[in-house]
Amino acid sequence: MGRIIVTGGAGFIGANVVRGLNARGIDDIVVVDRLRDGAKWRNLLGLRVEDVVDKDDFRLDVREGALAADIDAVIHLGACSSTTETDADYLLDNNYRYTRELCEWCLEEGIRFVYASSAATYGDGALGYSDEDKATPGLAPLNMYGLSKHLFDLWALRRGHLDRIVGLKFFNVYGPHEDHKGDMRSVVHKAHGQVLADDRVRLFKSYRPEYPDGGQVRDFLDVRDAVDVVLWLLDRPAVNGLFNCGTGEARSWNDLAAAVFATLGREPRLDYIEMPDHLRGKYQYHTQADLAKLRRAGYDRPFTRLEDGIRDYVRDHLSQQTA
Repeated sequence: MGRIIVTGGAGFIGANVVRGLNARGIDDIVVVDRLRDGAKWRNLLGLRVEDVVDKDDFRLDVREGALAADIDAVIHLGACSSTTETDADYLLDNNYRYTRELCEWCLEEGIRFVYASSAATYGDGALGYSDEDKATPGLAPLNMYGLSKHLFDLWALRRGHLDRIVGLKFFNVYGPHEDHKGDMRSVVHKAHGQVLADDRVRLFKSYRPEYPDGGQVRDFLDVRDAVDVVLWLLDRPAVNGLFNCGTGEARSWNDLAAAVFATLGREPRLDYIEMPDHLRGKYQYHTQADLAKLRRAGYDRPFTRLEDGIRDYVRDHLSQQTA
């Protein structure tokens, strides 16, 4: 395989994908990201890469046709992933237009293009979680982040590009190397810190009678499984389209907290707190990936059980950082 570009390669999923490539003996990798003075640079420790390039410099190179001709694949994971970001113009440019430019360049150059969409495109889930092409146009995201991802999915669908590229709708991913994400860290990471600080976990109250407090459910995905799906698709250029990337099983926040407590050997102690007003109308009470399309494409590997994934993450990574 020739050179691989991983945008967002110093980020959470991106850094794990680069590690997955390194484990295969692949190190001709260019990481594209925005590091500046944050802590994200720590995710590069131990990685074998050819170069690390600022995202704006890379975008300019793409526009000017200044990149080398030996690139085999672009794994485009770079984006603003904040579901609370309110700068719509920024999200449209950074998440939608940037992805369009990169996709068009890859198609012109015959480069494999794998990109990150999001389960946020499904909105409140009223229309289900089908990743079939016929279901995509009717989706209604609840926030601008979800819309910025949805707009690219729609554009690729209308142009017929989904026959030649791969998009992944990631659900709630957790695992190592998410420390830099601030409030966008997984609740696994947050819960671990809360238990160590005051021996309890704080979860949002429910404002819908069919869900108890902490009983809101999500499809929680171990980042190791996310990487496995990405690399499986990278190996299969004949498999294209938009695919869900989750476990296919919905689990509650209470389940998640219980698994953190169990791994730490402590009795569960939960506080249910008020949800901020700005989130109440934009909150997903239920997400669950429909995996039928991914399974039809040939991906038959099992996904990590929530309790097993949390045990490994807390024991082998989070607890090691605080030891």
